[in-house]
Amino acid sequence: MNERTNFKEILGLLARLAVGGVFVYSGVIKAMSPAEEFAYAIESYKVIGAGPALWAAYAVPWIELYAGLLLAFGIFTRRSALFIAAMLVFFELLLGQAWLRHLPITSCGCFGSAGSNSIGREFMQNLALLVLLWPAARSRRLSADETVGADV
Repeated sequence: MNERTNFKEILGLLARLAVGGVFVYSGVIKAMSPAEEFAYAIESYKVIGAGPALWAAYAVPWIELYAGLLLAFGIFTRRSALFIAAMLVFFELLLGQAWLRHLPITSCGCFGSAGSNSIGREFMQNLALLVLLWPAARSRRLSADETVGADV
């Protein structure tokens, strides 16, 4: 194994752990908080009503948590990375439409109601996570996929 290959593998592992960790953290923070807080943040985007927002507030934290765990542990790495990329693109569309419509969003809901950045900052953060998903998806170092010899 040469130095370049080793660097790519370590970069992929770190990217996988970083993106997976962000999703695990985000999911845990929201799952431990009352769903109504997250539902209020979802409603502020003016895309869905109160009922669907509450259902989303119950489901999304767990989806984020499990998707982050799958990626961090390297289980179905490529598929997990693709799924998280799709979620991030969806989140970018929500943030983008709110930004363009100048909606008064005080909490984006990304990391619960405890703390929130501006829409622009969250948008840029999501873009950075999308960039990190490229090496993360190609990572097999210290993964469950590597252990079982899977190429998924």
